[in-house]
Amino acid sequence: MAVGLAMDCCAISAVQGLNQGKWHPKALLMALIFGCFHMGMPIVGYFAGSLFVSFMKTYAPWIALGLLGFLGVKMIWESYHDEHDKEKTANWEIGHLLLLAIATSIDVLATGLLFVPYPEWLYPSVVTIGGITALFSIGGYMIGMLFGKLKMNMELVGGLVLIALGVKICIEGLCS
Repeated sequence: MAVGLAMDCCAISAVQGLNQGKWHPKALLMALIFGCFHMGMPIVGYFAGSLFVSFMKTYAPWIALGLLGFLGVKMIWESYHDEHDKEKTANWEIGHLLLLAIATSIDVLATGLLFVPYPEWLYPSVVTIGGITALFSIGGYMIGMLFGKLKMNMELVGGLVLIALGVKICIEGLCS
């Protein structure tokens, strides 16, 4: 389960690595933020319990699609309109990283509901989920970094990946 939940963050990290094209120490900060959100959201989901189940089933896929779609469209637009800086780098602003962490961990919130009948599994599971997410984020960043050395419009590619990820999350949420 932890690997499946970490894949969205792995993809986002790969986009950051594509845009940066080289190692950046803030990749560790990004992995830490993603891991912490993936640890915290199941706990929130567990305690929220049945209060928000209908809300999450109805709106979470649309929220993820909206956030990732917005960021993807913004990246695509900037790939063609950012005239003052043609040397693209990853966006390391904390607000941007937090928005990505929220968008990729909304579906993880619902995972907390799985632990309602098994409260003793909650904390060991969230530590595993957070750790795997952080590791996959670093791995995704490094894979993206390797592909970032290719000479193509990586910001455009990254924007398309974000939009595709948002659509995937939305479709999965609507089908479940």
